[in-house]
Amino acid sequence: MYILVLNSGSSSVKYQLVSIKDDSIATRGCVEKIGSKEAIHTYSAGEQGKLKEVHPISNHEEALSVIFRALTNPAHPVISDLKQIAAVGHRVVHGGAKFTETVVVTEEVIKDIRECIELGPLHNPHNLKGIDVCMRLLPGTPQLAVFDTAFHQTMPEHAYLYALPYVFYTRHRVRRYGFHGTSHRYITERTAAVLNKAQKNLNIVSCHLGNGSSICAVRGGKSVDTSMGFTPLEGLIMGTRSGDMDPAIIQYIMHKENYTIQEVDSLLNKQSGLLGISGATNDLRELFALAEKKDQRASLAIQMMVYRLKKYIASYMGVLNGEVDAVVFTAGIGENNAYVREQAVEGLEFMGIKIDKKKNRAAEGEADVATADSRVRILVIPTNEELLIAKDAAAYVRKRRGN
Repeated sequence: MYILVLNSGSSSVKYQLVSIKDDSIATRGCVEKIGSKEAIHTYSAGEQGKLKEVHPISNHEEALSVIFRALTNPAHPVISDLKQIAAVGHRVVHGGAKFTETVVVTEEVIKDIRECIELGPLHNPHNLKGIDVCMRLLPGTPQLAVFDTAFHQTMPEHAYLYALPYVFYTRHRVRRYGFHGTSHRYITERTAAVLNKAQKNLNIVSCHLGNGSSICAVRGGKSVDTSMGFTPLEGLIMGTRSGDMDPAIIQYIMHKENYTIQEVDSLLNKQSGLLGISGATNDLRELFALAEKKDQRASLAIQMMVYRLKKYIASYMGVLNGEVDAVVFTAGIGENNAYVREQAVEGLEFMGIKIDKKKNRAAEGEADVATADSRVRILVIPTNEELLIAKDAAAYVRKRRGN
């Protein structure tokens, strides 16, 4: 039996089929350019390797129909029957304060997710499309929703509220929600296993660094603070997002440039961050190549990003009262960029963090790159949000069957 893990976007559906028995991946794939006559479906098919198909796909239902046909294609079947899919785990970005854990999708849950659309307008509508289609194409198969915001709902009130009139919280739900929660939760569970420590006793600073980045303070295995806030815009400097800034800048720019609020929103989310500083690219690899050619703005963008990251690591060490088992780096940049890891902790030796530069530069996959005498471990752990979603769904299936 298998768990189908789905991530439904506006014009794409990413998926993995994971074995309940051993967590192995039977196949993974993606349908892109939904809504066009030349939508692309790429997926792995055992000995056939990676396959690519082009179809006219107008909506998510057609996309999932293409995926299901590929899974059971007699020419290179992944499974023999769709009934082998024991459950579907859906990534849902925003669950508001309502959802604190993975839930079975019901009409009431769908209603609650829909109510969160105003909080997550770019993602929740498309996540709901995937749920709706699967409920129709796989009738009777349990559908589970796993929320990116759920892990952070253990934050205390003093951490998640903003210093605005309290009525904006009670009337409009304005508060810190945090994102990347599925990744931070996976890292928390995996770090506990790596350090052979009970999760309830684990304190870490989890750094999810990619084109979108966030950092999370974890005490006793639970999130107590995180850098992203009401939206994913707050916090670290990211690929195209500004991260933290003086909010009065918005009014100033609108006045000086005669911008609309929509134009400012685009500016902060799509034109800022590494792209805005460098004026060239949001790809960190390209920025390093430019920096090697003495491009000053590329070097500045890298320096600013690492400086902000270092400030957050140090502040979250304070949040955790200095009682930290590990600083963990994950996601595309966190897993693959030794320079960012090194610079992010350099100078924090007084906090008990000592990096072994040789180990750090040689790190591949899971690795401990701290020195032997470092009080705080420095770990590199590849994230696996799909596996966590699959495990949540598999746990429900086992519980339902009573084993």
